Amino acid sequence: MYARSEVAYLPMLDIKLLRENPEPAKAALKKKHVEPVLIDSLLALDKERRYLVTQVEELSAKRNALSKKIPELSGKEKETTLADLAVLKEELSELEPKLKKMSDEIDSLMLQLPNPPHDSVPEGKDDTENKVEKTHGAPPKFDFEPRDHVALCEQNDWLNMEAAAAMSGSRFYYLKNDPVLWEFALVQYVLQKLIKKGFTPILPPTLVKEHAMFGTGFFPADRNEIYHVNPEDDDLYLVGTAEVPLCMMYANQIIPAEKLPLRFVGFSTCYRREAGSYGKDTQGILRVHQFDKLEMFSFCHPDKSWEEHEFLRSIEEEIMSELGFYYQVVNICGGDLGAPAAKKYDIEVWIPSQNQFRELTSCSNCTDFQARRANIRYKDADGKNQTLHTLNGTAMASTRTLLAIMENFQNADGSVTPPKCLEPWLIS
Repeated sequence: MYARSEVAYLPMLDIKLLRENPEPAKAALKKKHVEPVLIDSLLALDKERRYLVTQVEELSAKRNALSKKIPELSGKEKETTLADLAVLKEELSELEPKLKKMSDEIDSLMLQLPNPPHDSVPEGKDDTENKVEKTHGAPPKFDFEPRDHVALCEQNDWLNMEAAAAMSGSRFYYLKNDPVLWEFALVQYVLQKLIKKGFTPILPPTLVKEHAMFGTGFFPADRNEIYHVNPEDDDLYLVGTAEVPLCMMYANQIIPAEKLPLRFVGFSTCYRREAGSYGKDTQGILRVHQFDKLEMFSFCHPDKSWEEHEFLRSIEEEIMSELGFYYQVVNICGGDLGAPAAKKYDIEVWIPSQNQFRELTSCSNCTDFQARRANIRYKDADGKNQTLHTLNGTAMASTRTLLAIMENFQNADGSVTPPKCLEPWLIS
């Protein structure tokens, strides 16, 4: 259970809607492969809590009424009233802790409810049932036996994972020479593109408090993926994406409607435990604990968020196309969607050594899920405060992009020719 103190400022979803019509919420949970019994448990607790609230309110009203009479009373009548007041206080001292505990349990269950998926999200239990929306380009053709990125790195002295493992543990790395220059060129190439499209560049904090992880919906669902730093002292968390600090930049704030959409691109080092990874995915830099990323984030009017989602996706595709990658766009199914997203696209790039597509970017519409939890609103034309929508999309993830460049643009001698779009930012 998650204590109320941890999430006290987070507004819960309107439980009145669940009471009046729980079936849509159950259907949403089912599509995301979460047990609908969660709704039944929540409503049962809510019914019990409302009964306790009524009792506490009635007893409190009686106590307050008697307390007001005390100064006017004397003798036996005063003694009787004081005795009655003591009984009421005793009853309240028993009920109030029960009410708080029940409220904490309800808050805990509410935090486990995922964002309902959009109607266009495919049915499916896991990533094997995601739907390919489109494919762009063609796989590279080689007149030699292509190497995987690990072999290319060994030949060119680009990677030292042994020294990193001795220092930090498995799946850390020292990246050296050309790929380092390619990464900084990628950062400049993507930043300049996004700034021209109206995105504000941000260097955000990457250590955040627990409420930021709850506010963005990464807790409780993804707690096992997040590194916890000095829990007895600083009690901070290393983010797995700049999405977290970018979203929380406007926590508890009201944004004027005329300023929407607010678009940002954040650069950050990202940290992920990658629990459960095994096999070839743990070799080289495909799936590591630390990498750099440029993340797009948009605060958007609810009426415009699906249009905004396609806009972010189009930017990701533009980058993939200009880099020269063979890629596919995938509509993520309900069972693979995760808690915050109402809909998500992945763009997967062809990896020659694996003879398959692998995820390189993602793009999610979180609708009002994060904004409700982080209390981010806008003021509408009537002057009323309304919950806005938030969206995010990967503009560049360093290690996987570098891996894709190495494998797709390698030459027979083991050298690699980087994409032409990076040339303005490369040292000649």
